[in-house]
Amino acid sequence: MSTLTDSFATAGALVIQADPQLLGIVALSLKVSLTAVFLASCLGLPVGAAVAVGRFPGRRGLTVILNGLMGLPPVVVGLLVYLLLSRAGPLGAMGLLFTPTAMVIAQVVLITPIIAALSRQIVADAWREYEEQLRSLGASTPRAAFTLLLDTRFSLSTAVLAGLGRAVAEVGAVMIVGGNIDGVTRVMTTTIALETSKGDLPLALALGFILISIVLVLNALAHAVREWAVRRYG
Repeated sequence: MSTLTDSFATAGALVIQADPQLLGIVALSLKVSLTAVFLASCLGLPVGAAVAVGRFPGRRGLTVILNGLMGLPPVVVGLLVYLLLSRAGPLGAMGLLFTPTAMVIAQVVLITPIIAALSRQIVADAWREYEEQLRSLGASTPRAAFTLLLDTRFSLSTAVLAGLGRAVAEVGAVMIVGGNIDGVTRVMTTTIALETSKGDLPLALALGFILISIVLVLNALAHAVREWAVRRYG
């Protein structure tokens, strides 16, 4: 019991004292995840809006696929990206494997379907309400999709935050393509897995505290944005 207590005490000290190693790991984690979410949002939001508003063959099937891809196993995504970036893969000559860029790519593949599927549902609900009005104004399908993206931007922020939460907490894919290299590709989740396996609990616990705090803040922020939008716009 005393050993466990000491581990928690040391972990708390690392957080309070802003340990440089701890801060470096957290900074890299946020850099990778925020970059991935930005790119995934640039892809996922337009795709979700296009599927919600557009009328084209295979639309229902695409909706099912988007919803299904929300549950992509991270290790499978990591394996596919690894094969793509390995020396024998089509992008092997770029030398991206075991770099933060490879981790960003894996996270983009993982969270783009989440953002696309959630945004599709949000825009589809708005489209049912405003379709006749937009059609009467002569709005084309692309313009209608863009208008609805702007109109539902506060609700869409919850989809983006959901993607960020998934990215920050991801371990399997980034472990495979990043290699968990100290000072290069070691992020919070991979460090927690490594340090726990080594029996070095203080650093793992400190990162665990920070990771849980980030996830809680993201969920609270998503809830606050949604509630504010409801009160503001009804």
